[in-house]
Amino acid sequence: MDLIAARATKIVATLGPASSSAEMLARMIRAGVDVVRLNFSHGTAQDHLARGQMVREAAAACEREVAIMADLQGPKIRVGKFADGKVELQPGQPFILDASCELGDDGKVGLDYPDLPRDVRAGDILLLNDGLIRLRVVRVSGTEIHTEVVVGGELSNNKGINRQGGGLTAPALTAKDMEDLRTAVQMGVDYIAISFPKNRTDMEMARQLVAVAAGSGPRPQLIAKIERAEAIAVLEEIIDASDGIMVARGDLAVEVGAAAVPALQKRMIQMARSRNRTVITATQMMESMITNAMPTRAEVSDVANAVLDGTDAVMLSAETAVGRYPVETIETMASICIEAEKSQHSALDKDFLDQTFLRVDQSIACAALFTAHHMRCKAICALTHSGSTTLWMSRHDSATPIYALTSRLATQRKVALYRNVRTLQLEDVGDRDAALLAAEKLLVEKGVASLGDLIVFTVGEPMGSPGGTNTLKIVRVGQKG
Repeated sequence: MDLIAARATKIVATLGPASSSAEMLARMIRAGVDVVRLNFSHGTAQDHLARGQMVREAAAACEREVAIMADLQGPKIRVGKFADGKVELQPGQPFILDASCELGDDGKVGLDYPDLPRDVRAGDILLLNDGLIRLRVVRVSGTEIHTEVVVGGELSNNKGINRQGGGLTAPALTAKDMEDLRTAVQMGVDYIAISFPKNRTDMEMARQLVAVAAGSGPRPQLIAKIERAEAIAVLEEIIDASDGIMVARGDLAVEVGAAAVPALQKRMIQMARSRNRTVITATQMMESMITNAMPTRAEVSDVANAVLDGTDAVMLSAETAVGRYPVETIETMASICIEAEKSQHSALDKDFLDQTFLRVDQSIACAALFTAHHMRCKAICALTHSGSTTLWMSRHDSATPIYALTSRLATQRKVALYRNVRTLQLEDVGDRDAALLAAEKLLVEKGVASLGDLIVFTVGEPMGSPGGTNTLKIVRVGQKG
């Protein structure tokens, strides 16, 4: 088995100037990328369409199916531009954020979010440039926010603004996001990440827009990026309204404080898994490898801890978008994941205590996990139409690899994000027995199983119906009957 197949935790990598050639993208996929992230904060619709097509072609050339995730920009809460490109702020100096200012200087700067003066009041702390600069609001007058610099430093064009503790009213979906969402659906992405959702309503609105844009066609899964303080208070309802979440640790750390993020990360991963949702852990995981060929020990621990927490995927942003070592970063991250996974122990018996399953297909999925664990089977193989059976299986830690066998490309790409799930294409062959024989042959051809190995299969009758899994079968490879 190759290292990609041996790794349960998936890797999301962001495309950018350092990784936008077909050759580099193919190298990244071979190194272990499972999901390619397109950052819609940069580029035109045509740029994204071209990159999406390149991803599909590169994956086909590598004989792998990878998912594409479109990451929407969200509300742009930033300072404007300076006449000289930047200024140096000193502690104690007065500084004005002015929604009517066109070009800033060392006394004031404009705002790309003109409603900010309505959202703040005297005493609020504003955090600029990922929290490196801190301003205390003294008073608000019309379009002007008068502040005093608490922590100074260099402030350059278009740096982001957060309010400590959250509370900004900017909508999660801007007009640009709505147009980008339509572009993402048009290009056939598998996931859309929604930036800065505050509540269930934001995610429900995104889902309605996807439904309109997709019509009768396939609909991408929705990932809620948890990066606002307000989202923490209603985390359960956001998760329930989404297909998955992203632990977006950058903006979240600025709003709630960096010290609170590790515990929140563990909580969010556990909550997502318990609700049968996927989860991606993101932001600065291998930041030093933007310029260095080796990660720091702290970064290695950060990635390993996310794996041990049970995340479906770990994400690379600038490391692969603009970094010097995109392929080496992916290879390093993959090796860290594999090492961390070696120390995990299955607790399936404990997981299933006091559980009640109301659906037949979910019961079959969990029975397959239990059976494979206790009979030490070589693999669990789900003949699946929608991929739901493998999603339920992947919510539990299992030493047994899970395979989604399906003829649907959309399903193969979707399950690329699921922890411990691999995918193989199995053509439709008709009835159940013929399909199981074809699946057994495919597993042997791909090196997944050998003669004499035990395999657990799940399948539904009639075949091809979403949510129809109702049968579990244990097969010894090469043995008839």
